[in-house]
Amino acid sequence: MSSTLLADKPSGPPSSPAGAVRFRRLRHLNELGLLAAVVVLYIVLGVIAGGFLSADNQLGILRDAATVGIPALGVTLVIIAGEIDISIGPAVAFASVLFAKAASEWDFGLPIALLLTLVAGALWGSAAGWLRARFGVPSFIATLGLWSALGGLALYTTNALPVATPGGGFMEALGGKILGVPTPAIVLVLLFLAFWYVARRTAYGRSVYAVGGNAAAAQLAGIRISRVRVVLFATTGVLAALTGILMAARLGSGNGGAAAGLEFDVIAAVVIGGTALAGGRGSLVGTMLGVVFISVIANGLVLLGVNSFLQDVVRGLIIVGAVLINVVISRKSLTTRTT
Repeated sequence: MSSTLLADKPSGPPSSPAGAVRFRRLRHLNELGLLAAVVVLYIVLGVIAGGFLSADNQLGILRDAATVGIPALGVTLVIIAGEIDISIGPAVAFASVLFAKAASEWDFGLPIALLLTLVAGALWGSAAGWLRARFGVPSFIATLGLWSALGGLALYTTNALPVATPGGGFMEALGGKILGVPTPAIVLVLLFLAFWYVARRTAYGRSVYAVGGNAAAAQLAGIRISRVRVVLFATTGVLAALTGILMAARLGSGNGGAAAGLEFDVIAAVVIGGTALAGGRGSLVGTMLGVVFISVIANGLVLLGVNSFLQDVVRGLIIVGAVLINVVISRKSLTTRTT
């Protein structure tokens, strides 16, 4: 594969110097806007929501952000590649159940239970990717099938009852804090650094952008589209499994009803972060800002005592607004590239 061809990402800046400057401004507009929105939220909630700025509450926001952010890293790359994964919520729930059962009821021990759960996540993710790559099944349909199957398995195998996890120092560290910081938040930061490097500095990362920008051209350039798609969905499966493990460790049990609706928060964070639903453009930095934005709003609504049903209304309005902004920025970006 030619490195020159591979480096020409469809999301790259236009050739003219003036166009390149305008393109860079548009690319960072969403991230700067999100950062400003988060700052405004902190100021407003700090004034009107009692306890919002407390250390315990901020640590809670970090923990909640990790639950959304870890799978959002994988979903960002999936959407950049022009695909979608809506199976995250049930996948996380089933992973928490599988981990708890393997570690306690099946007596496999924690290391084997952890490895088994991660491998299972890779397998069910690969299955969705294989259906997309081999038979052309739309990723929405493939992951919708996973959403239903994994959700059903999680509830069927537990009779909708929680499955206790074993105790011990390892589980306490996994579900607790390291040096005062929630373990899931530390995992999120480490994974973000790894994913950022992969997306920005490796041939695979450039392939993901190329596939999302123009799959036919990417194939002509020598990129193995099928392999990219399988790896992408396997990655989201592993990240969902990891999130389920961390959730089970924090709650002290695996629960088939856990993480309900998580997939919507994940997709919302990715879209709010500026990733184009049509593929070819996206930013992991933007996704992380979107995760913080979603987590802060959710925390603030709880502290303000907003009805849980109205919280869903607010979340829906945020998603629609984010898509609208995304479409406007995409159109401006396209206009810039053609000038």
